[in-house]
Amino acid sequence: MGAAKGKIKLDELQALAEQGKVDTLLMVFTDLYGRFLGKRYDIDFFLEEAIKTGSHCCNYLLTVDMEMEPVQGYAFSNWEQGYGDFHLVPDFSTLRLASWLEATALVICDVHQGDELLPLAPRSMLKIQLQRLSELGLTAKGASELEYYLYQNSYQEAAAQQHQGLEPSGWYLEDYHILQGSRQEKYHGAVRRHLRDSGIPVENSKGEWGKGQHELNIRYAELLEMADRHVIMKQCMKELAEQQGHSVTFMAKPHADQAGSSCHIHLSLWQEGKNAFAGDQALGLLRVSKRFSSFLAGWMRHTPEMMVCYGPTINSYKRFQAGSWAPTKIAWSYDNRTAGFRVVGQDQSLRIECRIPGADCNPYLAFSAALASGIAGLEQGLQPPPMFQGDLYQAQGQPTFPLTLAAAQNLFSQSALVDSAFGAAAKSHLSHFFATEVRAFQNAVTDWERNRYYERI
Repeated sequence: MGAAKGKIKLDELQALAEQGKVDTLLMVFTDLYGRFLGKRYDIDFFLEEAIKTGSHCCNYLLTVDMEMEPVQGYAFSNWEQGYGDFHLVPDFSTLRLASWLEATALVICDVHQGDELLPLAPRSMLKIQLQRLSELGLTAKGASELEYYLYQNSYQEAAAQQHQGLEPSGWYLEDYHILQGSRQEKYHGAVRRHLRDSGIPVENSKGEWGKGQHELNIRYAELLEMADRHVIMKQCMKELAEQQGHSVTFMAKPHADQAGSSCHIHLSLWQEGKNAFAGDQALGLLRVSKRFSSFLAGWMRHTPEMMVCYGPTINSYKRFQAGSWAPTKIAWSYDNRTAGFRVVGQDQSLRIECRIPGADCNPYLAFSAALASGIAGLEQGLQPPPMFQGDLYQAQGQPTFPLTLAAAQNLFSQSALVDSAFGAAAKSHLSHFFATEVRAFQNAVTDWERNRYYERI
């Protein structure tokens, strides 16, 4: 066979292994933070054993904090229960070459408890929402636009410097700026090529509105495929940065005086190969379907109680500042970048762009929240408020979303929609996860506090 690229089938993996072109198989899933966890398999053992049986991992991996410490208080897994295993079941539709790694293939797994999907796992949550949508005769397509900052320092150097005084890859605002972008093309060109060769079609990369900030856009897809592409893209970008002695961060707001990094979500519903948002009903400047109006209305109405899925960290909420390109209000408008919900396209390209999520979001959770909210709108026949026109940063009386993780977690934990859409067990599990993150911050002493109070208080 010729030089293989991108997604591959099992027989192709077998052939590549026999030719010595693949000797390692990454079997991965994401934790609640959206990080890849899993195992590296010798390809021969994988093809002889794990291809049939999958793998097992300690179930504490869905209860750990950022430092991988097991957190108590979860009903699902704890010391009293002895921290058993759950089962990783490869989804071979995700099998692909990891072009940026030598002789390595990758497969994303579903997490099972016994013979069933574990509803507490992020990918499971999205599959459950997609099944609910399917029961309405609909599918979803989407794309997530990721922004990030690139630094000249390696991750190890950044950690040694306590992430202070890092050198950004650019020294002036470079939004759409080709010359400044060319200076980092060794990195971004490698990212685009490796993603393409790993089965992730790339649209473009561009400079963004921060020093060393960029955006990379990959092609839209069915929503589960898009979430898979998103997490693979982040893994590829971090590991390529590591290989080149750089570092890249997907923090929502790494610098107080620079633009935040977003994850704009573009989403549309489809039925029988056609965009189900397209229609002949007048709405603002648009011609839309009833489904469009109800889905948009549901997504907007339930944003506050789903906010933890769009802003999952303490840092997420530092991004929402007037005049910063990040939204501050829950309103919709046509092609207006001050709105939390920007509607773009028309007819078969008509879609909703939610500008609220940050680059730190877990796409499985963010997409799940969007679908659960929109499905509620469809089921209840909700109607959106009138289209807003003008500068939403200056607008008065428009609804807002919670501006701290603590407030967002409180709304999530009390939400009847989360109960009905995600289930009581998943709601309890995620509520405890976000509450743990809040508590960790509340117990921390920050540089800001020392700089402000050390001498002068």
